[in-house]
Amino acid sequence: MLTRRHIRVKVMQCIYALIQSKDESLEKQEKFLKMSIDNMYVLYILMLSLMKELHALAEKHLQLASKKYLATEEDNYPNPEKFVKNQLLAQIAQNSLLQDYISKRKLNNWYLNEDYVKIILKDVLASSFYKSYMTSGKNSYDEDKQLVLDLFKNVIAPNEKIYEYFEDDQLTWIDDFPIVNTFLLKRLKKADASARESYFLPRLLKDEQDLDFAKKLLTKTLLNDAQWEKEIEGKTPNWDNDRIAEIDSIILKMAICELLNFPSIPEKVTLNEYLEIAKEYSTPKSSIFINGVLDKLAKEYKNEGRLQKMGRGLQ
Repeated sequence: MLTRRHIRVKVMQCIYALIQSKDESLEKQEKFLKMSIDNMYVLYILMLSLMKELHALAEKHLQLASKKYLATEEDNYPNPEKFVKNQLLAQIAQNSLLQDYISKRKLNNWYLNEDYVKIILKDVLASSFYKSYMTSGKNSYDEDKQLVLDLFKNVIAPNEKIYEYFEDDQLTWIDDFPIVNTFLLKRLKKADASARESYFLPRLLKDEQDLDFAKKLLTKTLLNDAQWEKEIEGKTPNWDNDRIAEIDSIILKMAICELLNFPSIPEKVTLNEYLEIAKEYSTPKSSIFINGVLDKLAKEYKNEGRLQKMGRGLQ
C-alpha cells in the first residue's frame, strides 16, 4: 500500500514536526513516524468501512420504506432492493476481517458521527449514477462494481464534509487522504466476485525492509544534521542558509543522506523521488532550486568517489 515515496513523505513530515515542536527526542520522533504510518492504514479502513455503513443505512431506509403509507421515488424503480444487493458493497459489508479490525481497534468513528454517513447517502441517492443504476434492467457484478467506482470517485471521495472531518481528527491525514483514496479506488477496480476477504485488507507495508528504510532515513538525517548543513553550504551562492525554506532544507538533507547512506538505491531514483516531492510540497521555484543543488552535489560525490552504489536497488 505504502510506496517508498509515501515513506519519504512520512519521514519529511516527521522531521518538520520535530522542528516545529523543538523536541529533539529521537525516540519520540520514531514513535511519531510509526504512528503516522499506522494511522494511514486506519484512514484506509475508515474509508472502506464508510461504504459498509452506507450499505447498512441504505438497508435500514429500505426496511422503513416498506412500512410507509405514501409512495416515494424509490417505489418507481423496477427493483428497489438493487442497491442493497450490490455485490461489491455486499462483499465489503459482510467482510468479517474488516469487522474484526474495526472492533479490535475500536474504530467507532461512523457510529459516533452518523450524520456524515447520512450526508453521503443523501448525495448518493440524488446522484445520476444511482438513478441510472436503479433504472437499468441489467444485473451483473461488473455493473455493481462500476456503480461503486462512480460513486466513490464522484460522490464519496470529493465530499468536503468528510475531508474536513478527517482534517480535524488527525493532522497527518491531510496529506494521506488523496493517497488512500487513490489506492482504495485501484483496489476496488481490481475486485471480482471471487475476491477473498483478505483482498480488501492488504498489508500496509510490502515488507519489513520498508519500515527499516523509514527508520534509518529518519535517524541518519536527524543525527547528521550539521554535516548535511555543511554539504549544502557553498552550493547555494545566491542563497543564505537562513533564506532556504524549512521544507526545502529538509528535502535537501534527506536527499543528501539517502545519496550517501543507501548504496542499494540508485542515484537517479533518489534525485527523481525528491524532485517529485519538492514539486508537490514546495513551490515551483523551490523545486528548480532543489534540483540544481542536488545535481551539483551528485556530480561532486561521483568525482570524489563518495557515491558508492551497488545492485539494482529499491525505489
